[in-house]
Amino acid sequence: MIDMHDVIVLDLETQHIASEVGGWGHIRDMKLAVGVTYHAGENAYRTYLEPDAELLVGALREADLVVGYNLLRFDYEVLRRYTEDPLLDLPTLDMLDHIHRSLGFRLKLDDVAAATLGEGKSADGLQAVRWFRQGQVQKVIDYCQRDVEVTWKVYQFGKQHGYVKYRDRSWRIRKVPVRW
Repeated sequence: MIDMHDVIVLDLETQHIASEVGGWGHIRDMKLAVGVTYHAGENAYRTYLEPDAELLVGALREADLVVGYNLLRFDYEVLRRYTEDPLLDLPTLDMLDHIHRSLGFRLKLDDVAAATLGEGKSADGLQAVRWFRQGQVQKVIDYCQRDVEVTWKVYQFGKQHGYVKYRDRSWRIRKVPVRW
């Protein structure tokens, strides 16, 4: 059983979009703009900028569980630019990975949050890149923290109820069983 004191929720935003770095095969080249963690046991958020990437990796190493949405394919790969640590042995719950394995297709966090919680994200990753380039780093931090809040709420809902929700192509609400 995981102690909530040791759970960290992670999200990060990048400096570039995939098309600027040669596609999704070059995620590391997107570079870290902002990373935000939520430490459940402390009820505290922490912010990391690119120069703090090693500190972020260190914080993740101390967790008993790292929770996020698309951590394995995206967030960890961005962080690999800053460490020789493959990060693959981190105790990780990637909610998108669980949902994808159950459904056979990928859902956006915003869609899962809207159907499950009746709330969503405050913007999107493209807007976050624009804010970063305009020097509006606090807006990027606020956006990233909101994503972490939504991720934590979806995780808690799924853990408590054993499912999360999404809308299918006909706009009907469907349940996805999860074991978090």
